[in-house]
Amino acid sequence: MKLKVDEKADALYLRLDDSKIIESEEVSPGVILDFNDKNQVVGVEILHLSARGQQMNVRELLFQAA
Repeated sequence: MKLKVDEKADALYLRLDDSKIIESEEVSPGVILDFNDKNQVVGVEILHLSARGQQMNVRELLFQAA
């Protein structure tokens, strides 16, 4: 799993595996899912990241494992 934050593009991308992306779909404004050939979600892109949280500091992301 890989997480990339692009401050210049104001976007976050979560890649779940290295499968080839066959199709992408915007499921909500600014939220794009990438699908592989088995129709599994392999990537999630969130655009306009700074507008989604007040005073969001993308340099300090909190991860929690359950």
